[in-house]
Amino acid sequence: MFGADHANVQPHAGAIANMGAYQAVIEPGDTVLGMSLDHGGHLTHGSPVNFSGLQYRFVSYGVTASDERIDLDQLRDLALAERPKLIVAGATAYPRLIQPEPLREIADESGALLMFDAAHIAGLIAGGVHPNPTQFADIVTFTTHKTLRGPRGGAIICRSDYAKAVDKAMFPGIQGGPLDHAVAAKAVAFAEAATPEFAEYAARIVDNSRALAAALAGHGFRLVSGGTDNHLMLVDLRTFDPDLTGKEAQATLDAAGISLNKNTVPDDPRSPFVTSGVRIGTPAVTTQGMDADDMATIADLISRALRNRSDDAAVAAVRADAAALCAAKPPYPGLDTED
Repeated sequence: MFGADHANVQPHAGAIANMGAYQAVIEPGDTVLGMSLDHGGHLTHGSPVNFSGLQYRFVSYGVTASDERIDLDQLRDLALAERPKLIVAGATAYPRLIQPEPLREIADESGALLMFDAAHIAGLIAGGVHPNPTQFADIVTFTTHKTLRGPRGGAIICRSDYAKAVDKAMFPGIQGGPLDHAVAAKAVAFAEAATPEFAEYAARIVDNSRALAAALAGHGFRLVSGGTDNHLMLVDLRTFDPDLTGKEAQATLDAAGISLNKNTVPDDPRSPFVTSGVRIGTPAVTTQGMDADDMATIADLISRALRNRSDDAAVAAVRADAAALCAAKPPYPGLDTED
């Protein structure tokens, strides 16, 4: 599916997959470049409270101030100055395509290995709507439960040079026995992801994401980087309401039957526990069969709930409308829920 030499499907989670990849190719204290958390990176990309930041010396790169896309010039300058053992690509809150070829060029120029964390976009890669990093990266990690639409878990794929080191890192290095029921479920997910129908699903995810982003912009929300190329969007709430925080927005929308999470935006003045933004994704609603018209409805529901967040009756009305939309688009229409 990805064109890799080797795969290890034992990791219980994406974070464990990243831990295994690090343990396979670098030593404690080695220098690593990873994406800054407040610019879209993941905890395992060097957070000082995470094992990654505690065990390795991470140096962060980010996005440009102008277009809020990965700053390749900054990344190259840091790589040449720091000479890292490893460059980690990939993100947890980045709405644009990540082109792997220029990252490979920077890694080669600086003498670093390249790891690509494809946790969020593995299903989009499998479906052909995101560039495949496998031929460029030494190691690729991903989760199986996001856009890949499988069970909770992780996986590592790599070049044959690192196969033994990866396997040893996972067992006995990190985990005990594998969860065979989860491995079996991953196999089902991989089989589904290799079908033409899944490719169509991946394309619909992106179409819905762009439609939802455009609809939200019409309600006065600012989209970080101006839009999206993948399954998610990062929404800066300050143009919609400068007093509205991500924390309050998440709580309000939870009450309104709409699930998303608070998230920092680049150079966010608020703390990660409060934030100025939210992160929204479309894989789940796409599985339910929703389309661009439904994305416009969802954007309207989000706007209504947040504009009337102090009015419990108004929020309850949004919750009823959200429930009606979900009832009209059941994710598994052939399933008899009474059995």
